[in-house]
Amino acid sequence: MSIAGLGPHGERAAPPGRLSLSEADAAIALGRRFSVAVVLHTATSDWSKQQLAGIVTTLGQYSAAVVEVVDCGFDSANQIAALERLSGEGLDAIISIPIGNTTVADAHRGVSRAGTKLVLMDNAPSGLIPGKEYVSVVSADNFGLGQIGAQLLSSHVPKGATVGIVAYGADFFATQEREIAFRKWMGSERPDVVMKQVKFANVDQVFTVVDAFLEASPDIRALFAVWDVPAMQAVAALRKRSQKLPMAAVDLGNEAAIELAGNGLIKGIAAQQPYDLGTAVATATILSLVGHHPPPWIALPGLAVTQENVVEAYQVVWHSPAPPDLIKARRGPAAF
Repeated sequence: MSIAGLGPHGERAAPPGRLSLSEADAAIALGRRFSVAVVLHTATSDWSKQQLAGIVTTLGQYSAAVVEVVDCGFDSANQIAALERLSGEGLDAIISIPIGNTTVADAHRGVSRAGTKLVLMDNAPSGLIPGKEYVSVVSADNFGLGQIGAQLLSSHVPKGATVGIVAYGADFFATQEREIAFRKWMGSERPDVVMKQVKFANVDQVFTVVDAFLEASPDIRALFAVWDVPAMQAVAALRKRSQKLPMAAVDLGNEAAIELAGNGLIKGIAAQQPYDLGTAVATATILSLVGHHPPPWIALPGLAVTQENVVEAYQVVWHSPAPPDLIKARRGPAAF
């Protein structure tokens, strides 16, 4: 396992293979029938659905009940309210993906103060101490994902061209790491490239924001989007403008995978493994509940996905056969 980045507190990554339950641990968990809530930034993306599937399946294997799944809609106020409510419900554990670093810190701290185990995905709010105020952070190697995105896009970028970065405007560790790594790789390996950035506050704004960005920056020759949902809105904005700009993105969602398979605007994807991440975070949760101390940062490497290997990569990421639309797109004419 090769992990390029460090954890929220500069930790070296532990592999998911470090997470294992003995037969005695499993028997304790099965007998206790733990209750767990999952608090997501969004429950509508393909990434979230796959991660939730990994969480629910794994917890179910140890008779732990997922009593509630909260979709915060990328709204920190919604997340704060949900955590404050759930902290008072006597749950055994809460799994959360924090929306930002500072705003939601106190609400997350309140979970552990209430005696509930807190296990995090992707991000640790500012000031929270691993092993004391939360169990672990489980994530992809987001720095590595940014590097992969830059590598995949580079061959499609002319010498001296300008590349636009479609960045998330929130204070969010995972997407910031991707952007930092993308910039560093380009600065080192493609110093001829000029980079410009546009930020969106929420995913519903991306089409409008990218459209305005392209209008104001006619020199843009390629785009990098920090995950697949805004990437597909950027694709829509480009098509509306009849512009054929190569793109790279993070996350192998269905729409992005089909766009890549059909030789559309997306030329490469740095894929997370969300189902496996869900399995890891659920296992860390059970371990903590039976008295163990999982590593503070557990990470999985990203996968470099191109048109050539998209079907095989889909099977790895999704743990299921590639859908007919994806198979058809790879066999069919180029999309635009």
